[in-house]
Amino acid sequence: MQINHLGKDHSLIGSFMAELRDVVIQQDKFRFRTNIERLGQILAYEVSKTLTFEPIKVKTPLGEKIVFVPKDKIVIASILRAGLPLHQGILSYFDKAENIFIAAYRKHTEGYDFDIQLDYVSGPSVEQKILILADPMLATASSLVKVYRTLTKETKPLHTHIVSVISAVQGIRLLENELKGENVSVWTCAIDEELDQKSYIVPGLGDAGDLAFGEKL
Repeated sequence: MQINHLGKDHSLIGSFMAELRDVVIQQDKFRFRTNIERLGQILAYEVSKTLTFEPIKVKTPLGEKIVFVPKDKIVIASILRAGLPLHQGILSYFDKAENIFIAAYRKHTEGYDFDIQLDYVSGPSVEQKILILADPMLATASSLVKVYRTLTKETKPLHTHIVSVISAVQGIRLLENELKGENVSVWTCAIDEELDQKSYIVPGLGDAGDLAFGEKL
């Protein structure tokens, strides 16, 4: 499994990440969502470099030109609701992509222990397509593993790209263990070292869903 840590080099990613993490600036929900979308666009651009391209002939007002465009069929899958701004950013670049939406959440059992409850999946087959799994916060990675297993149970994508804004070391290790041998790559803008007792990323940025759309009941 290839881990692509885009934030390790200095770029505009740092500016967007600074605003997302800032406890004051992140209270502006529109700005928070916009920064997530921007990072989704950057991540999509980087993923695009791995695709298969084919030449097409384009007629301009003054002649013709051969240009190369992606050949692969792409499906973007996001976990509701926190994944929506990241999904939108990726979709704005892969604007011809198909889409899958998943309702998954932590169902707490005892204390801080929880199971991943998967209630709803809506979208096309991923057979022989490029699957982009988008989740802004890759904490334990338990939900992503379960979603991946569900989507690939009866169909096989050409390649899966797991895309996140912030990833925890523990989540990356779980992916490496659980998806060992699978045709999977991970793309993230930041890697944080810790999870707290509630399995939230530290220092992270808080609850991405709440910050984007308001607190849950």
